[in-house]
Amino acid sequence: MTTQPSHGSPDTGRVFRLGRPWRALDPFLFAMHHVDHYPAGTANLGPASVADHDLGSDFDNPAGWNMYHGRTVPGFPAYPHRGFETITIVERGYVDHADSAGATARYGQGDVQWLTAGNGVSHSEMFPLLEESAYNPFELFQIWLNLPAAGKAAAPEFTMQWNEDIPVVTVRSPAGAATVKVIAGRYGAAEPVSPPTNSWAANPESDVAVWLIELEPHARVELPASAAAGARRILYVYGDDSHAIVEGLGVAAGNGFAQYIHGTTTVSTGDRSAKLLLLQGVPIGEPVAQHGPFVMNTSAELQQAYDDYRRTEFGGWPWDRVDVVHDRGTGRFARHSDGSVSTPRLTEPRGDRQPPRRERRSEDRAVDDVVPGRIVETGDANQHRRQARYCRRFRWTGQRTRPPVRRRPPPPRSPQQRSHCGP
Repeated sequence: MTTQPSHGSPDTGRVFRLGRPWRALDPFLFAMHHVDHYPAGTANLGPASVADHDLGSDFDNPAGWNMYHGRTVPGFPAYPHRGFETITIVERGYVDHADSAGATARYGQGDVQWLTAGNGVSHSEMFPLLEESAYNPFELFQIWLNLPAAGKAAAPEFTMQWNEDIPVVTVRSPAGAATVKVIAGRYGAAEPVSPPTNSWAANPESDVAVWLIELEPHARVELPASAAAGARRILYVYGDDSHAIVEGLGVAAGNGFAQYIHGTTTVSTGDRSAKLLLLQGVPIGEPVAQHGPFVMNTSAELQQAYDDYRRTEFGGWPWDRVDVVHDRGTGRFARHSDGSVSTPRLTEPRGDRQPPRRERRSEDRAVDDVVPGRIVETGDANQHRRQARYCRRFRWTGQRTRPPVRRRPPPPRSPQQRSHCGP
């Protein structure tokens, strides 16, 4: 990973530009942050006008929002994955999911979907605009987590972390408060929701952590050290006017902090608030052959992934359209490939953006409160279009039709050239 020089102790860590997508360290591949200020939705759950948008490959952010690969509803119609995991955090708005294993879901407003692609799955991710008389703000993180060789052969699986079940820890200091949303990796007494069975994070030795951190002005929080001495830790600062002080180094929005030493991490703020994403984990330490939506260990395995997809479509596509969108009145739910259905533990009207607080727990000790997740605001409207041309190769144009195959895929790119077709 390339970092830029920064002031402060080089023994602690370095500040670096995030780039697009956000750069990461093994076991993570990269992360993306999408923010779209969508207008009111129409009867078909899309925007009323798509003028100035390049339908099918819209990443230029005209008017503050993108259609991505969607033509009526924004999002990403069916495309394949193999050999890694996606962690999709939807802080605002909704995502409609459907996949080649027959599973489907609608989630959002703080929910997290954790998908282990394993030996291959195709899925669609569409962003329905449910509000008809108001704007539809949308904010999404998608994190790509690699799998070891054994995990790349596992059956695909996804789990839902409903916002109501994700612990949010509040840490108070004399002048301000900080919150930590615990998606993966224990934080004090706060236990995260379990990841999929074959996830790298399911291995206790992986020490994977994914935390969303928010600090008020003049707040301070000391993040606990990783359990494993060999774990790597990066913090990404995002959001308009966000500015953090990490281990004594100033880190503005659009920058990150790569920690070099094993130990606690002190984050504080001055006159401005800050929002950060923390990714941590023990490296898998295996070769990476990656191109587009496939992440394998060798070039031969990568070629086999292309061949398998062309031959089997990873189980075919059981839906009557490639951009599956549920009705406006459908609530948050997940139906898995085994037929089981899960819904949020607490049911609330769609317009309720703030779930009730949980009762204070005596065992939290230094942690003041653990409450359900909540929506955070941000204003980063810039989007990426690194993978547009590549993704067209996987975009289906008709119902139950195969993508045309006339050329062999290009050789895999280096880790510095990674791109992807999803969010």
